[in-house]
Amino acid sequence: MNSIVCTKQVPDTESTIRIKSEGTGIAEEGLQYIANPYDEYALEEALGLREKFGEGKVTVITVGPQRAEETMRYLFAMGADEGVLIRDDEPQKRDPFVIAQCLAEAIKGMEYDVIFCGKQAVDDDSAQVGAMLAELLDIPQATVVTKLEVADGKKSAVAHREIEGGLEIIEIQLPAVITAQKGLNEPRLTSLLGIKRAMSKPIDIREMNIAEAKTKVISLERPEERPPGRILEGEDAGVVGELVDALRNEAKII
Repeated sequence: MNSIVCTKQVPDTESTIRIKSEGTGIAEEGLQYIANPYDEYALEEALGLREKFGEGKVTVITVGPQRAEETMRYLFAMGADEGVLIRDDEPQKRDPFVIAQCLAEAIKGMEYDVIFCGKQAVDDDSAQVGAMLAELLDIPQATVVTKLEVADGKKSAVAHREIEGGLEIIEIQLPAVITAQKGLNEPRLTSLLGIKRAMSKPIDIREMNIAEAKTKVISLERPEERPPGRILEGEDAGVVGELVDALRNEAKII
């Protein structure tokens, strides 16, 4: 079972994010970078399929600067076999469509049964690359998947996916693009042996003429700080009325 896992290196979710003075991007100085958390669910599902069928290869692919190799090595330590890095030293100039184009161009020459992506990246939260990639490759897609059952013949799969207010179960023909939601599985931890092996696994670094973004960020700004909470004291009906009044006239949520 050959799987491709599309991944993105993102700022650590515990990092302090600072907006550049011109207000069109984030300051990268001092940031720590990690694998996009949703991509770990994608990788775990690919590894599970390799183990289920007892054969195949898991390839991780990303578009990004040289430092993205660190993230790929981490995914190797989890169990991925090899990687493709499409070198881009100016990722801030790209948008989801351009990234999907790069991934599609690289993947067209690869053998695969399924392509996995995280449902979204936690830096821009666009949740667009997986769907765009499927369209560019002209293959089916299932997004926000929480359970995946691949048939023994590897020609189809049943995907459980989250929709507003419920759960949708669909049958999908393979190859296809699957975007992983939290709950699809429990990503494994890296081991010392896995970390050692990761250093020797191959990364194919490719240069590509990458187009300028079709969209651009006009401005970024921090959300308004929330006012501090307030404790209402009392045990009679009066405090209930005070609470309702605060929710209606101050918080404006009822």
